[in-house]
Amino acid sequence: GRTLVLHLNRSVQFIVEEKLKLGIEKYGAKGGSVAVLDPKTGGILAMASLPSYEPAKFAEFEESLFKNPFVSEFYEPGSVFKPLVMASALNEGIVYPDTRCPICQGPVTIGEYTIRTWNNKYYKDTTMTEVIQHSDNTGMVYIAQKLGLEKLYSYLAAFGIGDATDIDLQEEAAPALRPKGEWYPIDVATAGFGQGVAVTGVQMLAAIGAIANEGRLMEPHVVAVIVNPDGREITVPAKVVRTVISETTAKVMTEMLVNAVDNGEAKFAKPKGYRIAGKTGTAQIPIRGHYDPNKTVTSFVGFAPADDPKFVMLVKLNEPTSSPFGSETAAPLFFSIARDLFTYYNIAPSE
Repeated sequence: GRTLVLHLNRSVQFIVEEKLKLGIEKYGAKGGSVAVLDPKTGGILAMASLPSYEPAKFAEFEESLFKNPFVSEFYEPGSVFKPLVMASALNEGIVYPDTRCPICQGPVTIGEYTIRTWNNKYYKDTTMTEVIQHSDNTGMVYIAQKLGLEKLYSYLAAFGIGDATDIDLQEEAAPALRPKGEWYPIDVATAGFGQGVAVTGVQMLAAIGAIANEGRLMEPHVVAVIVNPDGREITVPAKVVRTVISETTAKVMTEMLVNAVDNGEAKFAKPKGYRIAGKTGTAQIPIRGHYDPNKTVTSFVGFAPADDPKFVMLVKLNEPTSSPFGSETAAPLFFSIARDLFTYYNIAPSE
């Protein structure tokens, strides 16, 4: 007989559902998910996935549609993972934004594997800020190797990768981080750019939320208040899981992500006048021991306004056919939703 008052915002949810529908059609994707989080409380403001089903007529739909893929399905995140690894290295004082990469002049070979950049462009002596801007895999290999397995592993675990977020929704999956003893040098290298590691959408959203929230990882939740039949209200408190990085590191990482939005591949789609921190991702889909050469999962994760974030958002599209790249699919969809959120929340441009 209790009533649940949710963090979900009807208007934000409506914007997200409408835009996601249009985005999937526009980019010819198999499906997609979007969720919006308040970084200060961990409250979920909106969450939508398509294809979906109608609860009132559930018998007419396939059972596979009943699960909420944002919390129950995992995937390799690709480049949206890079801010977590970069923030870890900044926090350890291993690199600084202007540190130059000594191995970024060409492909990097590790054992029998060769790691290339996504577009086969290389930047000799590139800075760490530019590594994020260009989404440079070789630069991320350099960082992952500098961190080393022990530190990389402990930071990923601190960001919540490998653990359930304990969101108050059913069927949350939590793909485990492989045991440390099973990591090879190539695994450390590829984890630097989000390959060989599995995450759920909600894990990724919460982890980026920690950068938006001065380094504090919040437990995501949907319920804000429980009202008993006698009218007594129980507020569900915001829960800080742990502090992952320092406030200073979070601010430095934010600036690097603002630069990535302003000068990266997706800058054409950005709403003018706003400081948005964000990162594109294009992840290959693993099938039977190798990666599908044609199919990708594209994503964009970010928060705005960068200096006092009102929302963190993750946009994910499954197998878009118009373009395999996050910068040309998930990013414009993210910015399109962000534009409506700025209007809804009365957030004026700051630049």
